[in-house]
Amino acid sequence: MFAEVIINSNAKDLNKVFDYIVPNDMKDKIKVGTRVFVPFGKGEKLEDGFIINLKSKSEFANKEIAKIEGEFLSEDKIVLAKLMARKYFCNVSDCIRLMLPPGTGGKKISSRAKEKTGNFVFLNKKIEEIDNLIVENKIKSEKQKRVLKFLEKNDGIYLPDLEIITDVSKAIIKTLEKNGFLKIEEMQIERNPFINKNVVKDTKKILNEEQKRCFDSINFCIENNEFSRHLIYGITGSGKTEIYLQLIEKVIQKQKTAIILVPEISLTPQMVDRFLARFGDIVAVLHSKLSVGERYDEWQKISNGEAKIVIGARSAIFAPVKNLGIIIIDEEHDISYKSDATPRYNAKDLAKYLAEKNNCPLVFGSATPDINTMYQAKNNKIALYTLTKRATNSELPEIEIIDLRNELAIGNKSMLSYKLQKEILENLKNKKQTILYLNRRGYSTFIMCRECGYVARCKNCNISLTYHMKENKLKCHYCGFETNVIKQCPSCGSNKVKYFGTGTQKLETEIHKLYPEASTIRLDIDTVTKKNSHEKILNSFKNENIDILIGTQMVVKGHHFPNVTLVGVVSADGSLNLDDYRAVEKTFQTLVQVSGRSGREQKGKVIIQTYNPDHYAIIDSQKQDYDLFYNQEIELRKMLNYPPFCDIIMIRFSGENLEEIKRLSNIVYKKIKSINLETISIYKPVSSPIDRIKNKYRWRIIIKCKLNSKMLDIINYALEDEKIKKNKNISIIVDINPNSMS
Repeated sequence: MFAEVIINSNAKDLNKVFDYIVPNDMKDKIKVGTRVFVPFGKGEKLEDGFIINLKSKSEFANKEIAKIEGEFLSEDKIVLAKLMARKYFCNVSDCIRLMLPPGTGGKKISSRAKEKTGNFVFLNKKIEEIDNLIVENKIKSEKQKRVLKFLEKNDGIYLPDLEIITDVSKAIIKTLEKNGFLKIEEMQIERNPFINKNVVKDTKKILNEEQKRCFDSINFCIENNEFSRHLIYGITGSGKTEIYLQLIEKVIQKQKTAIILVPEISLTPQMVDRFLARFGDIVAVLHSKLSVGERYDEWQKISNGEAKIVIGARSAIFAPVKNLGIIIIDEEHDISYKSDATPRYNAKDLAKYLAEKNNCPLVFGSATPDINTMYQAKNNKIALYTLTKRATNSELPEIEIIDLRNELAIGNKSMLSYKLQKEILENLKNKKQTILYLNRRGYSTFIMCRECGYVARCKNCNISLTYHMKENKLKCHYCGFETNVIKQCPSCGSNKVKYFGTGTQKLETEIHKLYPEASTIRLDIDTVTKKNSHEKILNSFKNENIDILIGTQMVVKGHHFPNVTLVGVVSADGSLNLDDYRAVEKTFQTLVQVSGRSGREQKGKVIIQTYNPDHYAIIDSQKQDYDLFYNQEIELRKMLNYPPFCDIIMIRFSGENLEEIKRLSNIVYKKIKSINLETISIYKPVSSPIDRIKNKYRWRIIIKCKLNSKMLDIINYALEDEKIKKNKNISIIVDINPNSMS
């Protein structure tokens, strides 16, 4: 017996099979999908890989498989990995790694993933003795005092959690141990991500007529094991989640499993709470904010059949579920379902493939469906259900547009219009909560010299640096570079350096000045660096009745805050000016979604501030009229030949040698152009809008076409050119319908 093995490597020239002899003592243990270690190359070094085929003859095999690793993938997953590699222009091993248990995707299986013991910290002296030492100033370090005071009420805490909660280094804790104040013991870890959740049992609600019509239609497909696609298009708060819960109940009754995808990790806890309350411990959760060990345990729980319901972000589509009965994609319009890293897959495409293979329904849900999804629904390729009423019978919020040009004309230089300032004050008096949305983090978006026009830029990227006041640093949001603030222009020596633009930090500062008595909390990428910080911030806002939540995109989707009656959009124009054909669609979706956070259970109001009050995306969002927006946008897309009327393929070249990039990009362009198909439009290679990131130049080729098997062959043919394959210094990626055109 012989095995075709794919080596676990990112190298393009290793994206092919290698034949190996299967030793007699392994023949009964090996099958397609088995992970193996094989001798590779001239040395004795063993490389790991996966068997993707077994056969009785081979002309090339001259080495034996050395050993078998404990895990394997199903044959179906190997088939999917091959299909993904072809469609997304990457190595098969890149795709296989997505399907492995967390912590096991590298060359060696991580002991951290399987290890279930850890270090726990205990006080080694009596509390009274410690308190006396602190009073007598015999413990001088503030950090040491913080740790000891915390342990007085939380003795026996997991060491990494203690470091995070008290914000101290391991060295501080080790010093306390050395001085006899603490003892550290290795103990069994209970790696249950739900361990601290206080979930109240929930019962199913009575569906209204619109919900029931939708439920009955999809349930018919569940009962009859039919593949079908469904779009639940419902206004914010219309009860889409309750339909999901009742559909999944039917799936569980049939002894089948369910996958629910959500776009943001911040939405996962909220969705998990709803499902735990209804279904209990048959729920598993998968997302990147869990520890490696927690993800590994959840993965095993799914694989062993203990978990019947999987909730997670994009990568949860690869969960090892068996007997799949339904896939649900909530907030299906969100761009996070498309990966920006290799493999650049779209979870919605893979969900369709899996639903077809398992003869089960695929359900999309959104208040602002993706234009492409709605186009398919209107052309009867996806069943469409419309929910026009809020489940709580509350009304949609009143929305007012404020023209910021008028604010400038009357001398208001604040980030907040006078109207929004007044409404916030009124909300504070009435003990109601406010959400302020600004999709730019940091304090100021760029720094410029008013004497010569110099702008502080990243030394690695052709992008301006953002000022972060808390750290008093200039930071690059692309590569992470940071430097000290500039007080004098390095170009002309002038001290006329000014901070321009606004971010969430600056907005928070202004709110504190305007409303010093108000409590605020901020939700952006700078405040959610620690484990469970999303959930803690959202729970604090909800449960502690904090007055004002300031946030970026993270506050927009899915959250239910009963006491929020005011939403302020500080600037609606940021996304309108993106170099992207979907800029208008993204703006409309964001405005409708963030407006939906207001007035969920009480009368609500929304203030949208903009310099473009006459733009149809702004006007249609004020009317909460998706159909009007869709009709305008689809006509424009048709006229310009943008998706859904075509696919956009971007081939990006990056590297340190600009001339080499130009040469290789022209080779690829000419090879594709030479096919001379009338059905494709290919544009000459040009520099990307952001032409340098992390010290690498960036060029791109844009192709408009209908992506099919023939087009995949053409691009693969162009990339197989020997001059391309031999060049190791230039990175080439192919992105199908990319999230960003920059």
